[in-house]
Amino acid sequence: MSFEAPFSATAMTRINILQGQARVSAGPRVEFSTVLGSCVATCLFDPDIQIGGMNHFLLAEPPPGASTGDFDEHYGVYLMELLINEMLANGAAKSRLRAHLYGGANLNAGLARIGTKNAAFAHSFLASERITVVREDLGGNNARRIDFRPAHGQVRCRTVENTLVADTRPTPRPSLSRGDVELF
Repeated sequence: MSFEAPFSATAMTRINILQGQARVSAGPRVEFSTVLGSCVATCLFDPDIQIGGMNHFLLAEPPPGASTGDFDEHYGVYLMELLINEMLANGAAKSRLRAHLYGGANLNAGLARIGTKNAAFAHSFLASERITVVREDLGGNNARRIDFRPAHGQVRCRTVENTLVADTRPTPRPSLSRGDVELF
């Protein structure tokens, strides 16, 4: 478990951020939470006016050749724009925005490295927007739970051991000594 800033025991209003969502708040007792695997969450914060926001995207961009109508809430390219625009609409200044990035794990060694692609996209997007990344916990093969207090810019990131890659050997099947039926 890693902490960026101390979390107090003060009662908080927890808002879960699901895939395809972006939320912004300046509430001093608001905490955004999400759970990530290959998805990436971006936490943005403007320290001068104490406002922050979080998104949670499943994939970086639609496949090549997709129409602009295919840019929806599943894609980072859509949710990054949505989050930044919502921050600006609520008084944040782009020059003051600071970012935290989390997720981008590759949970199953046998599947495409979607997490790696999501993390690379998030870095590239923020660099092109000239938004500084102040903290990140990306990659690996473990899921993460993120708690973000947007008004204070505080983040808590906890990793969850991935049992999918910890032991990829097949489970041994018990042998049957009686009967003609084998269960598997």
